[in-house]
Amino acid sequence: MASLVNCFVALSIISLLALPSNAQLSATFYANTCPNLQTIVRNAMSQAVNGESRIGASILRLFFHDCFVNGCDASILLDDTASFTGEKNAAPNRNSARGFQVIDTIKTRVEAACNGTVSCADILALAARDGVVLLGGPSWTVPLGRRDARTASQSAANSQIPSPASSLSTLISMFSAKGLNARDMTALSGGHTIGQARCTTFRARIYNDTNIDRNFATNRRANCPASGGDANLAPLDIQTPIRFDNNYYGNLVAQRGLLHSDQELFNGGSQDALVRTYSSNNAAFSNDFAAAMVRMGNISPLTGRNGEIRRNCRMVN
Repeated sequence: MASLVNCFVALSIISLLALPSNAQLSATFYANTCPNLQTIVRNAMSQAVNGESRIGASILRLFFHDCFVNGCDASILLDDTASFTGEKNAAPNRNSARGFQVIDTIKTRVEAACNGTVSCADILALAARDGVVLLGGPSWTVPLGRRDARTASQSAANSQIPSPASSLSTLISMFSAKGLNARDMTALSGGHTIGQARCTTFRARIYNDTNIDRNFATNRRANCPASGGDANLAPLDIQTPIRFDNNYYGNLVAQRGLLHSDQELFNGGSQDALVRTYSSNNAAFSNDFAAAMVRMGNISPLTGRNGEIRRNCRMVN
């Protein structure tokens, strides 16, 4: 009997030791090990956004593109090497993903304060939140405790990140595959209230789509010719391009969505009513966006003994 009890105790201890590998994220994860983390990230993001307002949108996009490829694990930050192919040169990221130097700066400051403690994945999650807040958007509590991937997947980046040409059904399906519903998708698309897009991503929209305001299309064509000028930029929200608000949805109602995938949210489909709600109720949008960001940040994080804490966000240890 005693041996059975001892066996049970031993198994219980083993089970408890195994728990961290499936640990849940927690807002207080670094409360004792790096108490100044959030201040360090906020100050660095404030400096970056003050230097270039667009960087808030760029960091938000980095976080989205990271989470949609094998979870929020900072895989997008890994550089290619002679023996390693990362995600930076996948089609959705090549010549458009930016803000890596800002994450490098934050990581350097965090390492100086809390050596080998905070993951690049958590830094990216906090920086995305702070970029939104600094541009006038909502705040939210960021659950922490992610660890960094030791690998990346260019093929997954090519196939799992929605294209600017996506239909509504494709958008709903791709978000659903990540555990996000149609409301989450429509709210998260509101991140396009800030930032800019390259001509190559919206050329087909302004020349071929019929559900577009004529004057809007004409104005956009002036800086996006039918051929050439692929890298020319246009604001995703023509009204308040550097302020995080609900004008993006008003633009959709007026058929002034810049990307085909944007206008799909308001095109006689299932999301029309929600787009109208967001267009007239900024609080509703802000609340749903914040909640959806938390849910997106919970996509397949590495925790416990999985992954690692990178010393340099661009390379594995």
